[in-house]
Amino acid sequence: MIETIKKLLGIGPKVSYSELVANGAIIVDVRTKGEFQGGHIKGSINIPLDSLRNNLTKIKKNKPVITCCASGARSASAKMLLKSSGYSEVYNGGSWMRLQNKI
Repeated sequence: MIETIKKLLGIGPKVSYSELVANGAIIVDVRTKGEFQGGHIKGSINIPLDSLRNNLTKIKKNKPVITCCASGARSASAKMLLKSSGYSEVYNGGSWMRLQNKI
């Protein structure tokens, strides 16, 4: 039960985000366009969570995907949506500001 909860929340073994990015991971920022314009990780793409389902073709399935947002809640939802849409390697990077410091 605890393992299931950890999986749903994206809590698990330590992930090297810098290694993922070095190996071609795509960072998807699911905040609003306005939030994204106020600051974001260089090289990330902005697809707001409410339009993610309609923009899946913008994200390659053969590369790791790291989701991020302001706090980690929307990016957790985005991770679940991507996983249920057939993306096999998806990570919840949480807050874009914290993620930026890890890559």
